[in-house]
Formats: sequence, structure tokens, C-alpha cells
Amino acid sequence: MTTDLRTKEPRRTWGRQPWRRVDWTALLWAMVYAGFGLVCALNGTHLFHQVGILGPSASGWAVTAVGTLAALTCAAVSRYGLRPALRALLWTVCGLAGLAAFGLLMDVITLMFGQGVDSWACAANHALAAAGALLLAVTARSDRPLLVAAAVPARSAAPRLVQFAACAGTVAFLPYAAMKQIWAFGGTFAGISGAEMRAISKRNGASGIWLTLESWGLDATMLLAALGVFLLWGLVRPWGQVFPRWTPFLHGRRVPRRLPLAPALIGAATLAPYGVFGLGYATLATMDVVTIRSGDFHSPQDALLVTWIGMAAFAVYGCALTVAARSYWVRTRHLPADTDSV
Repeated sequence: MTTDLRTKEPRRTWGRQPWRRVDWTALLWAMVYAGFGLVCALNGTHLFHQVGILGPSASGWAVTAVGTLAALTCAAVSRYGLRPALRALLWTVCGLAGLAAFGLLMDVITLMFGQGVDSWACAANHALAAAGALLLAVTARSDRPLLVAAAVPARSAAPRLVQFAACAGTVAFLPYAAMKQIWAFGGTFAGISGAEMRAISKRNGASGIWLTLESWGLDATMLLAALGVFLLWGLVRPWGQVFPRWTPFLHGRRVPRRLPLAPALIGAATLAPYGVFGLGYATLATMDVVTIRSGDFHSPQDALLVTWIGMAAFAVYGCALTVAARSYWVRTRHLPADTDSV
């Protein structure tokens, strides 16, 4: 009797992602979003305060068009499957929804500090568009096979270039944080004093929490910048994947991927385009191609100086956050649910 000494290759099993029927959810969202835009268009409600070229009715019709295109595309996907042309359409509508979600982070920040948003219709549009962008992106990838028996990589730090981007994002916030802290301490920067800045905040409807922090010498936006830097480094260091020893009751457990990725994606989608376009505007203003308004400052030059500091911080940090979030997404795809203590 002969013995077959050949070893069998480990069998790889392929499966579909758990959101294989997300196209129906995306279709429902698209119908709701189109209806929301139609109601706002008929009522003359403005949905894009940042885009001055679109009037109230035009902004509503634009949202209706995006929702209608998304609904038709999702319906076609449900009927014919994810063909290349339909996948391209899904990504196109996903990009449009992402642009419509611009400003969501600002809405969240104002609500966190007890302030009212400028427009509840705009805030609802931002939230709906962000949800739609996520659903459309998942739908566009829902037929990708998942390798069940793939090797599971250990937790790791991001590549050196990604960590360099995190360093750049951190350093970019230093001038911004210094400027804000000077005002919080009552000093003068760009021709405006801390007392004047507090008066401006109060006049613009700042909440009691915001004003209380300023009276204590703390600027709320600087605190948020510190949290943003903490998030950035959590995306590139191993302790962002598994809770370290200095986190009581949680150390050694895996960090849920959505916990850092959700704010990272929202922050990147908001701050990166806001900062990049802002830098472009500041460059044109410096070259006297466009005129910058002085606003609450005493001169256009003072306003331009503050614009350069703020937009540079948002642009560099937003781009760094985008790179770090992508690296974290790739490095944690197959991380085990539980890990030994760090």
C-alpha cells in the first residue's frame, strides 16, 4: 500500500461582505435626500451658505438632482448588479454627496459647545449628505470578495512617511494654537486684543460654555486642535489599535475601528478642502488679485495674516489626517478582535 505524502494546500474561502444588500439602503437614502431637496427648493430654503453663486431655490434643486441620480443608479445596481459603468456612477455621486457634506464638522463643533448652528436646514443637509456618501461608497465596494482565511497582521505603527505627515500636521497647528492662546490670555495679535475678541465672540452668539472657557484663559478651538492632534497620532501609532496601559479598564482590548475612523473621515473631508481652498484664496489676496475684507479686524492686512495662519493649519492637518486615516484603514482590516495587553 502506498502512502500519499503530498500535503494539501489550505483551502481559501471567499465570501461577500456583510453589506451585500446595502444598495437597498442607499436607494432609500437617495429617495429621502431627493425629497428633502425638493421640499427645500419649493420653500426657497438655502442649503449651501458657503456657495454664494447658488440661490436658495437653486441649492434645493441641486440636492434634488444629486438624490435623483443616486436613486436611479442604486435602482440600476439592484437590477443589473455592479457593472463598471454603474460603479463609476456610484463613485461620482458619492463625491458629490461628500462635497455637499462640507461643513458637518463645524456643525458638530458648535453643537458640542452649546451654540446653535447657522441654519438647521444646512446642518440637516450636511448630515444627510455624509450618510449618503458612506452608503454609496459601501455600495460601490459591496461585491468585493473577502478572503476569510487571510493572514492576520499584528498591530503596527504607520510607515515612516505617514508618520512624517503626522509630524507636519502637528507642527502646522502650533502657530494657530499660539495665536488663539494669546487672545485667550488677553494679549494682542494682528491688531486685535483678547478683550475685543471675547466681545466679538459674544456678539456672534457664542455659548456660555465658550465664553466661560475664554474667561479661564482657554480657547475652545485650541482644545479641539489638541484633540485633533491626539486623533492624528492615534491613527499612526500602535496604541491607536489596542488600548494602552494608561487607559483604565480598557487596556489590552482592541480599539473599535470606527471609533477613530469616523471623526478622522469627517475631519479630513471638512478641513482638507476648506484649508486648501482657503490657502488659494489667501494667495490670490496676497497677490492683489482679489480683495479680502477686514471683517472683525482693523485692517485687511490683519485679516490676511490670520487667514494665512488658520488656512495653513487646516490644509496641512486635513491632508495629514487623510493620509493617516487611509493608513489606519489598511493596517487594521484584519486585526483580531482581542489582543494581549500593551
